[in-house]
Amino acid sequence: MPHHTPLIGTIVVGLVVAFIMGAIAHRLRLSPLVGYLLAGVLVGPFTPGFVADAGLANELAEIGVILLMFGVGLHFSLKDLLSVRRIAIPGALGQIAVATIMGMGLAYMLGWSMIAGLVFGLSLAVASTVVLLRALQGHDIVQTERGRIAVGWLIVEDLAMVLALVLLPVLAEVMTNADSGGVRALIVPLLTTLAKVAGFVALMLVVGRRLIPWTLNWVVNSGSRELFRLAVLAIALGVAFGAAIAFDVSFALGAFFAGMILGETSLSRQAAEETLPLRDAFAVLFFVSVGMLFNPSVVVEQPLALLATVLIIVIGKSLAAFAIVRAFGHPNRTAFTVAASLAQIGEFSFILATLGTGLGILPDAARDLILAGAIISIFLNPFLFARVPARGEGLTVEGALTPPAGDGHVILIGYGRVGSRIAADLLDAGTRFVLIEDQSDMVAQAKAAGVEVVSGNAADGRTLEAAGVANADLLLIAIPSGFEAGAVFAQARRLNPVIDVVARAHSDDAVAHLERLGVPTVVMGEREVATRMSALATPSLDPVAPA
Repeated sequence: MPHHTPLIGTIVVGLVVAFIMGAIAHRLRLSPLVGYLLAGVLVGPFTPGFVADAGLANELAEIGVILLMFGVGLHFSLKDLLSVRRIAIPGALGQIAVATIMGMGLAYMLGWSMIAGLVFGLSLAVASTVVLLRALQGHDIVQTERGRIAVGWLIVEDLAMVLALVLLPVLAEVMTNADSGGVRALIVPLLTTLAKVAGFVALMLVVGRRLIPWTLNWVVNSGSRELFRLAVLAIALGVAFGAAIAFDVSFALGAFFAGMILGETSLSRQAAEETLPLRDAFAVLFFVSVGMLFNPSVVVEQPLALLATVLIIVIGKSLAAFAIVRAFGHPNRTAFTVAASLAQIGEFSFILATLGTGLGILPDAARDLILAGAIISIFLNPFLFARVPARGEGLTVEGALTPPAGDGHVILIGYGRVGSRIAADLLDAGTRFVLIEDQSDMVAQAKAAGVEVVSGNAADGRTLEAAGVANADLLLIAIPSGFEAGAVFAQARRLNPVIDVVARAHSDDAVAHLERLGVPTVVMGEREVATRMSALATPSLDPVAPA
């Protein structure tokens, strides 16, 4: 009996090589997506050595697409979009139109069909969600006005691409049969598809909006974390599969709506956290499978076409975005942020390219140009973003924070289940403190509770400086990751060598790690619970028991 099957070999080799290449990319301060794509190139059929099973890789990639789209829907915020709708909606649609026209022009020069040019242009028009969000977070500008415009712009792009994924198969069939069926061949399939999509959307809004939250609330009441995690995955995959079977719409649209409806519930954050590891794993396999399709010879065989593709992505559509933002009266800083954010392409481009080649309407050469353009643009994006101002304006403070110059104050890291309780106690006690939180929903909750908030990553020294770490007496690290807490501690002690620190840990390994770093006090939840329960079981040992 063989020790491995093609499925196991594809998964294991794909993940291992992706880890190695992703780690190298991270070390070089590049997006790990570059590493994942290059990992696919290494295990693909166009390079020597091990060749993964392309058919299995594509099937695994389909699961990756479902979970990616589910994640997009889960984080879709209609409120955020509406807050910047006057610039994001017309701006994104205008930029998509400009980039698509440029892509179609290049396709025409290369002798491709009109529909191939349309798919090619759309693939160059949409930016990567992962790359954009990581760039904004890395510069602590997600919660600034320019960050919200960039995110809203991206949401509009994503919605436009979801619609394109739905209509592209129909359009391909129409273009193929247009000569034999006349106008009827054009209109009937289009109306039929739109009717199916409308039926699916109506079912999700009427039934799904009630059934999905009810199901998850029932699971939560069961008290099983494992069952909750399974329920979320079942909803994501089940709705996507059901949408394809019953309504003949794409997996992507079904998964997006499942995530969007779940995102409206109070359980959205927990759902995102519970499914993140599996989503990340299959997303990696998706990028690896895309890299397997890439033929590196395009760099030698089509250098001018590749250069033109990269210029459209990095220069053409970015200049269009810059001009649109400036036309709406926003300053150069905002325009440059949006332009730099969009100067790359990613997951939706790969989905469109894969779908286009699968339908037989996009030549392999176009797919290779899209993949090469993505790799190069993601590689260049950090250098473009290096010019985006990040200090001061990028760190938003909710409240009237003016850290005391002489008297020490407390800095609290994290506003989750533990951090929010600590914040409430500090408010009740009248203790002066500043909260650092990087999640927008948590920032909003803290602000509503009257807490002074610095929005940003606490492991970034600039964020700690904005919170007044140099004058603080105590740092409370309430985030669940003990290893991330270690990075925060190291930054804080660099800026204030005498600050007292109390950190939270979830495991013995995390406790040992923090103690090795020199954290004065480490609190492990299980130990504290055991100590308190033991004290209650033995009243004479309870320091707070009545005499």
